[in-house]
Amino acid sequence: MKFEVLEGLTTIKLDSAVTLAFAAALLLIGYFVKNKVKLLDKYCIPAPVIGGFIFMFVTWLGHLTGTFSFTFENIFQNAFMLAFFTTVGLGASYKLLVKGGKLLVVYWLIAGVVSILQNTLGIAISKVIGLEAPYALLASAISMIGGHGAALSYGTTFGEMGYEVAPLVGAAAATFGLISAVLIGGPLGRRLIEKYNLKPEEDSSFDTSVTDVNVSSGKKLSHLDVIKNVSAILICMAFGTVIAGWISTLIGMGFPSYVGAMFVAVILRNVNEKVHLYRFDFALVDEIGNVMLSLYLSLALMTLKLWELSGLIGGVAIVVFSQVLMLSLLGYFVVFRILGKNYDAAVMVAGLAGHGLGATPSAIVNMTAVNEKYGMSRKAMMIVPIVGAFLVDVIYQPQTIWFIKTFVENLK
Repeated sequence: MKFEVLEGLTTIKLDSAVTLAFAAALLLIGYFVKNKVKLLDKYCIPAPVIGGFIFMFVTWLGHLTGTFSFTFENIFQNAFMLAFFTTVGLGASYKLLVKGGKLLVVYWLIAGVVSILQNTLGIAISKVIGLEAPYALLASAISMIGGHGAALSYGTTFGEMGYEVAPLVGAAAATFGLISAVLIGGPLGRRLIEKYNLKPEEDSSFDTSVTDVNVSSGKKLSHLDVIKNVSAILICMAFGTVIAGWISTLIGMGFPSYVGAMFVAVILRNVNEKVHLYRFDFALVDEIGNVMLSLYLSLALMTLKLWELSGLIGGVAIVVFSQVLMLSLLGYFVVFRILGKNYDAAVMVAGLAGHGLGATPSAIVNMTAVNEKYGMSRKAMMIVPIVGAFLVDVIYQPQTIWFIKTFVENLK
């Protein structure tokens, strides 16, 4: 940690180790506050979100007063996300995957339709209030589904076309989307579960034997068993990254490395069930995944800059608030019913709010908060990451490009 004073502004520089320590401390603070403030627990607000928000407001206060600022060396965030999705893949036995078939397709189509509706809503509002199309689209599926990465990419392109504040608008919209995603997802799922008195189901659509697939044997793991389980995670991460790079080259578009890692992990899990390469322990892997996810989200939120929301002015603010309202209403009144109006559907609605407004890890942390309170939905935890991480892009990307070509002037 270093302190520098530049033009009266104290800059606190955190190296990678201190940044990670801050994230861990904020995570613990988040759990402490959640346990003390029952309202937060009642509405399934995740602990990483609470801790991250506290620090966000501290950095915002420093920016507002012009007295101090933080800079972070944040090298662990992507690795934690990669590790988490690998553990998701390792939890996916074939018996679980086959049960998700039809529901996965339905959820994928729902997510795709939502992305189309987001762009349609953005353009419709822009026509009414006179907002230029690039800014409306940046406040729609680009930032809501695509997140900060897509907002930066498209924002830079629009900036080069003469829409000078496009990068700022994109960053602000993506920040607002991520914050909204982790604030409304848990309460949405909780409201549906409480209203309809839903509970995790064991019915004809989900074999009772499947629930035993990931149950721990109860036997104590040896030191070598733990090393083998951790090594499997690291190996899947490495091979998944390499394979994702190959796929990106093959299809001519970005393919997320964490999706590659997740699918390599699925393959390893199911091969291991046949040939027993090592003693897989789901309880250990699942807990590692929970830690990775919590630290990832804590890092992601603590490094957000609230003052970027100053880019949400006028018509752009109307669009992003409308996006949150639309997705909330769709999830509650429409998607929940299409997905079966059961416990799994309620948890998936919480997940849809996460990746429909923010990012796939936001979807996972929303669902995890609901699962911790009401019970596990294996279907949701398998289907939502696959759709949110990659499959939705198959629909979201082409239709967004069509909207840009159709409505953006000065397109070169």
